[in-house]
Amino acid sequence: MRHEHIIVGLDIGTSSIKTIVGQKRKEEERPLIIGLGITDSAGLRKGAVVNIEETIKAINSSIEKAEQSAGIPIENAYVSIGGDHILSQSNSGVVAVSRADEEISQEDVSRAVGAAQALSLPANREIIHIIPTNFTVDNQDQIKDPIGMTGVRLEVNALLIHGLTPFIKNLSKCVTETGLDINDLVISSLSASEAVLSSRQKELGVVVIDIGAGTTGISVFEERNIIHCAVIPMGANHITNDVAIGLRTSINVAEQVKKDFGSAVANEVNKKDKIDLSQIDDTEEGVVSRHYLAEIIEARLSEIFSLVDDELKKINRSRLLPAGAVLTGGGAKMSNIIDLAKEELGLPCEIGFPKDLEGIVDKINDPSFATAVGLVMWGENNSEGGGGWLGGFLPNSLPNFLPSIPSKEILHKIKKFGKSLLP
Repeated sequence: MRHEHIIVGLDIGTSSIKTIVGQKRKEEERPLIIGLGITDSAGLRKGAVVNIEETIKAINSSIEKAEQSAGIPIENAYVSIGGDHILSQSNSGVVAVSRADEEISQEDVSRAVGAAQALSLPANREIIHIIPTNFTVDNQDQIKDPIGMTGVRLEVNALLIHGLTPFIKNLSKCVTETGLDINDLVISSLSASEAVLSSRQKELGVVVIDIGAGTTGISVFEERNIIHCAVIPMGANHITNDVAIGLRTSINVAEQVKKDFGSAVANEVNKKDKIDLSQIDDTEEGVVSRHYLAEIIEARLSEIFSLVDDELKKINRSRLLPAGAVLTGGGAKMSNIIDLAKEELGLPCEIGFPKDLEGIVDKINDPSFATAVGLVMWGENNSEGGGGWLGGFLPNSLPNFLPSIPSKEILHKIKKFGKSLLP
């Protein structure tokens, strides 16, 4: 099996680390999933590394399991990054068209994107993604691919996603210490969207809500462009903690009770239903109300969705996304969560499962695998010959990126991006 045909996604989450191995196929848009490795996470809190040694061990374990499953060695991977230190903001760059005949060249586009990158950030923050959304040539806006057009002034609008440099370096160190090369660092909710969204949803307007263990990431799309990213410092572990306190039980029992008997809507649970804790753990005693359990879960999930709606209000999209909300992550598996999300967000909602996969799909047909699968999709779209809408995203994790590699390579990516957005 040729090494260049292999794409690996490494999802480093607060509760688990998932490694998925995909094989590119010439005649198929999506790769064949041939390997999987999953292990309990260690050394992370709310998506950030707090213990490097434990994190390295957990990553190694996940990689080794994936290598055994796929039957091949893993040398590099696309890696997820999360944490509430991640922020996004829009910026624009303007340049004068350089050619005497006023035809816009690839070099002009490169300079415009470079100008958009010139964002004043604190010394401890760095750009992770630079995402061109559209171009303006003179007074004509909403242009997807300006190369070859005629004008004197070229402007690009871009979404810049940045994070704290120490957090980024710590995560990168944990991966490279295992012997892996990092192809790209990708925001978790952004990679999840690649696995679960259709082009139609991105066109109409949709928000992906990735409910992880420690954080909840959101990515908002409209007219096939990503227009906002954010990470909320609250996730499924907070629900477990609430349950442990409310039921006066251990974290392990609270997690099991949440999974087996939890509901996101208390009104859907009969008030007479009871849970015997001794049936879950011999050391526990007492019988608790299942309705009370649902009230605890509903309160915390309502808070999470309220914070998501606050992010939508910042960009004037609250209750205004026709394709609604797509929920991913392990937290999205809570019973009746769709009903609560619809009520709190005022949008149509659905659970996001990885789409159109082949291979060992029975093991990854789950919303908690959306980010890991999306990383493989990201790699497919950004590798040579990839043609998805992500194909034009500029690589991250490279200081002073634009001067560091030949402009033709950058421009090739930008041109692919513009063409991929055309009808």
